[in-house]
Amino acid sequence: MVYLDFEKPLADIEAKAEELRAMARKGEGAVDVEKEAAALDAKAQQMLGELYASLTPWRKTLVARHADRPHCSDYVQALFTEFTPLAGDRAFGDDHAVMAGLARFNEMPCMVIGHEKGNDTKSRIHHNFGMARPEGYRKAIRLMDMAHRFGLPVITLVDTPGAYPGKGAEERGQSEAIARCTMKCLEIGVPLVSVIIGEGGSGGAVAFATANRIAMLEHSIYSVISPEGCASILWKDAEKMRDAAEALRLTAQDLKKLDVIDRIIPEPIGGAQRDPAAAIAAVGVEIGAMLAELSGMKPADLIRDRREKFRAMGAHALAA
Repeated sequence: MVYLDFEKPLADIEAKAEELRAMARKGEGAVDVEKEAAALDAKAQQMLGELYASLTPWRKTLVARHADRPHCSDYVQALFTEFTPLAGDRAFGDDHAVMAGLARFNEMPCMVIGHEKGNDTKSRIHHNFGMARPEGYRKAIRLMDMAHRFGLPVITLVDTPGAYPGKGAEERGQSEAIARCTMKCLEIGVPLVSVIIGEGGSGGAVAFATANRIAMLEHSIYSVISPEGCASILWKDAEKMRDAAEALRLTAQDLKKLDVIDRIIPEPIGGAQRDPAAAIAAVGVEIGAMLAELSGMKPADLIRDRREKFRAMGAHALAA
């Protein structure tokens, strides 16, 4: 288990419990070590619940970025069958930061598209840490067109710190690709549902999450910019990221109040990284529920529903 900074007291307790159990396995110690270890387990569970019941926005940011949280590939493997990856944008190349293809969800044919960060150093480099390049967004556009043509619902899984800001990406039209991908989300006449499973960063996330229904895992984040980036711009000091996280309203709870998202998916105590199987199962249930809400709607109604949803964001009534 990789512990975050604010989990250090918890790490000490769990390490002590494991140390006692190791002693028991070796036959060392005259005391009832298993009883002591069980008491430490209970204390750790209580502390875990207290820590995660009152996470600050910055701590939620750290949890959303936790290396052990399940990634797109984990969800695809667990929730979808007959997944057939599709590659390339038919213009430049393939982008390994975007995982996409045909699949079945609960036996229903669909198109699944998501950001993949990778699970270790080698795979993270291969997937560019989930930061898509223009060809990734153009691949998504191509596959959304295919889904529209064959009447397949589109499911997107968002987990990116943002689109890749490198020189090559900018030269190949990064902003244009993101804008066209967002526009394509608004044009397709099939159900489009999105889940933010970790980070939802900037336009790189919006390009996949301009959906009929949007859900967020309880400790995920969704924001126009990272707290560090915001702090660097507003205060010229990246160390003010905690203040920026508060101001950005990037938590699932804040975004639900603002009607930016539709659902919050509860995570296991301690976050999705503590029990990936339970978190993945919960996401599967919510995807099924969101698709059920959209079932039977005509293409024109799906497009209208999506556009009205986003046009209503930020609207407010003027005082008489």
